Amino acid sequence: MQKFGICLLSVVPVRKDPSDASEMTTQLLFGDLVQIIYSHKQWLNIRQEYDNYEGWVDAKQIHFLSEQSYRTLANVPSSVCLDLVTSLSDNMRTVPQLVVIGSSLPGMIKNTFYVGDIIFNYEGEFFHSEEEPDRNDIIENAFAYKGCPYLWGGKTPFGIDCSAFTQIVYKCSGVRLLRDSGDQATQGETLNMLQESKPGDLAFFDNEDGKITHVGILLSENQIIHASGHVRIDNIDHQGIFNKETNKYSHKLRLIKTLL
Repeated sequence: MQKFGICLLSVVPVRKDPSDASEMTTQLLFGDLVQIIYSHKQWLNIRQEYDNYEGWVDAKQIHFLSEQSYRTLANVPSSVCLDLVTSLSDNMRTVPQLVVIGSSLPGMIKNTFYVGDIIFNYEGEFFHSEEEPDRNDIIENAFAYKGCPYLWGGKTPFGIDCSAFTQIVYKCSGVRLLRDSGDQATQGETLNMLQESKPGDLAFFDNEDGKITHVGILLSENQIIHASGHVRIDNIDHQGIFNKETNKYSHKLRLIKTLL
């Protein structure tokens, strides 16, 4: 069994179990590298190189790589697509392929990169992984998603969940976050109060059992942008997120973290 691969499609569902009817837990975007743990019929149990997240994908949706090619692509500086939706062309087809914001473009030089014998040409805006993170970029990238619908397991402008929103926005600024909100809460430095935070810092929220289940990006000490129904801006205070439409608190504040 081949043990390494890359996603060369725009977006691929990653499922909890090896079935098309199984819950989608996350997605692969173009350029995501994976290690293949084992297979079951036409399904592959994979681990993503970017965040070690595991799940099941249809084998037909993975482009297989040799270990050498995988290691090469994993270790070269990568660029990240910054256009909400754009396209790239290659030497294997006549119709350009759509890619979405947050897609990886490994080893790109002068808008060209290679995956084996496939030559890709990209003409959109991108962030190069060797650039320094910038808070203003984080806020700008977060606003690009404003109004995008919430989708459990989603990672694209057509549907995104709260932790994918923070992960992709940070990825577009060169900061690597884990996939789920509870795991993201283990990263960075804890701040004692909202007044210590700066735009771009993360706020985490827990449920009645004390489990962290939600995350958003602070715009100021009293405003947050987060994915809840859709990507929206709400007020925040020491209690949590206050929804003006319902006149109620929707999420209870647990932690404030900075990674910048």
